[in-house]
Amino acid sequence: MNYKQELAKVLYEVLGQEMQVKELEMLIEKPKNPQLGDLAFPCFSLAKVKRKSPNIIAEELSERIQSPIFEKVEVVGAYLNIFLNKKLVSEATITEIIKQKEKYGSLDIGNTRPVTIDLSSPNIAKPFSMGHLRSTVIGNSMAFIVEKCGYKPIRINHIGDWGTQFGKLITAYKLWGEEEKVKQNPIKELLSLYVKFHDVAENDHTLIEQGRSWFKKLEDGDEEALSLWQWFREESLKEFSRIYELMNVQFDSFAGEAFYNDKMDRVVKLLEETQLLVESDQAQVVDLTDEGLPPCLIKKSDGATLYATRDLAAALYRKENYDFDLSLYVVGNEQSLHFKQLIAVLEKMGYSWAKNMVHIPFGMMLKDGKKMSTRKGKVVLLEEVLNESITMARHNIEEKNPNLTNKDVVAKQVGVGAVMFHDLKNYRMNDIEFSLEEMLRFEGETGPYVQYTYARACSILRKANWQIDHAVKQSSASWEKEWKVVSLLTEFTNAIKRANEQFDPSQIAKYIVDLAQAFNKYYGEVKILEDGAEQRARLALVYSVTIVLKEGLRLLGIEAPEEM
Repeated sequence: MNYKQELAKVLYEVLGQEMQVKELEMLIEKPKNPQLGDLAFPCFSLAKVKRKSPNIIAEELSERIQSPIFEKVEVVGAYLNIFLNKKLVSEATITEIIKQKEKYGSLDIGNTRPVTIDLSSPNIAKPFSMGHLRSTVIGNSMAFIVEKCGYKPIRINHIGDWGTQFGKLITAYKLWGEEEKVKQNPIKELLSLYVKFHDVAENDHTLIEQGRSWFKKLEDGDEEALSLWQWFREESLKEFSRIYELMNVQFDSFAGEAFYNDKMDRVVKLLEETQLLVESDQAQVVDLTDEGLPPCLIKKSDGATLYATRDLAAALYRKENYDFDLSLYVVGNEQSLHFKQLIAVLEKMGYSWAKNMVHIPFGMMLKDGKKMSTRKGKVVLLEEVLNESITMARHNIEEKNPNLTNKDVVAKQVGVGAVMFHDLKNYRMNDIEFSLEEMLRFEGETGPYVQYTYARACSILRKANWQIDHAVKQSSASWEKEWKVVSLLTEFTNAIKRANEQFDPSQIAKYIVDLAQAFNKYYGEVKILEDGAEQRARLALVYSVTIVLKEGLRLLGIEAPEEM
C-alpha cells in the first residue's frame, strides 16, 4: 500500500477537494528524523487558498484527520506529522510481500507498451573498455526498471561498426598487420594497429589520406575492404559476447551503424520534400535557429552523410518496426547537443512521437582525473577488471567460508556484482574515478555488502526451517524494533517509481543499501531465532527482506547468492 497516497486521499476528503489527490501526494514528505513521524504534510500551500496562517490550518486539520492506519497526528508549526499504526501497517506490508513475492513493488503504468533502449554500443575492432561499462549497466538496469513498471523493453546494441576509423584500421593492417597475430588475439592486435596508426600519422600526414581512401573503398563496396571489415566485425562481436555473458546482459537487436547505410537516402529525400534542407558552406543542413540550436549537418560538401543522418534513419526505423511508446538513448553526456538536434529535426519533419525520445546522459569514467582514450592507448579493459574482481571474490570466499560448495559460481556473482553496483550506486550524471580498490571493497555501500546481507537473511530462514505463511496474524509483536525495516519495505514501490521517472538506477541502489543497513542493525539488536510468540512474525519479516533485496539487485542486473 502507498501510505503517502492514503494520506493524500484522507486530506482530499477533509479539505473539500480544494486540491487534487496527486497535488497533495507530491507535497507529503518523509521526515528524516523518525521521532517527527512517518509522514509530514506542510500546510504552506493551503495558506493562500484558505487565507489563513499555515499553523492554524495544521491545527484544524489535525482534529479532522482520522484513519485506522494513523496511530496519531501531531502539529509542529505549519507541519502535520503523521505516525502510522505500526502493527496494522507492518502486518499488511509483510502479508502483501509474502503474497506477491518478486512481483512486489510492480507498477502497471506501462500497459505492456514498447520502450526501445539504445545502450552499450561499443565500437568494433576496439577493446570493450571501462568507458563502455556505464552505458551498458545503466541501460540494462533501465530495461529492468521500465519492465517492472509494466512496459515491454527492447534492448538495442547500436554497435559502432562504420566510419572513417575503419579506413584507418584497414590502412594500418595493410601496412603492419599480420593475419596470424590478429587471429590469435584479435582485439589486442587491432588496438595496437589503431594506436600505431595515430602515432605514425603525427609525423606522416599521408596516412590520414590513405585512411580516407580505404574508407571510400569500403563505402563503394570494394571486395577486399568489405572482407577485412567483416572479419574485424565478427571477431569483435565474439569478444563482446563473452563479456556480455559474464555480466548476464542480453539484447534484442545488434543492428549497428552499418545496418542503416541503405536507409539514409530516404531521410535526405524526406528532408528535401519538407523543404527543411538548406545549403551552408556547401554542406546540406537543417536550420535550427528557432529552436536555439546550431544547424544540424545532414550531408557534407562531398555528399557523404553524417552521424545525424544515420540516427534520423534509426529513429524512423525503430518507430516503424517497434512502434515505441518511449525511445531511450543511454549515451554519454558529451552527446547532449546531438540528441537535442536529432529530436528537433524530427519534430520539424512533423513527427509528434519525437517528443517521446529521451536522451539519458551520464558522466564519464575517469582515470587519474582524465577521460580514457582508446586512440592514445590509455584504456582499462572491462574484462580484465571483471576477472580480477571475480578472483578477489574467490579469495575472500576461501578465507571466510572455505566449505562453501559452489565457490566459483558465487565468486562470479559477487565479483561481477561489485563492478556493476559501484557504477549504479552513483547518480548517473556524476563522473566516476576508476579505482579497482574502491570497486572491490566488500564493506560499506557496495554490491557485496547487499549480497552478503541477503545471504545472511537466507541463512536465518534455513536455520529456522521456516515455511511460507501467507499471513502474520499469529504475531503479537509490537513491531517497535522492526519498524525501521518495515517502513523501508513500504518504500520499495516509491523507489522504483523515482528510478523510472528520473531514469536513475541509483535510486534503487541507494534504497537497497538503506534496507540492508537497517536489517543488519535489527539483526544486531534482536535475537530473531529465539523461541516465543513473536518468532514467526520476525521470520516473516526476514523473508520479506530477502524478497525485496533480491528483487532490488535484479533491477540493477545483479544476482543474489543465497550463500556467501
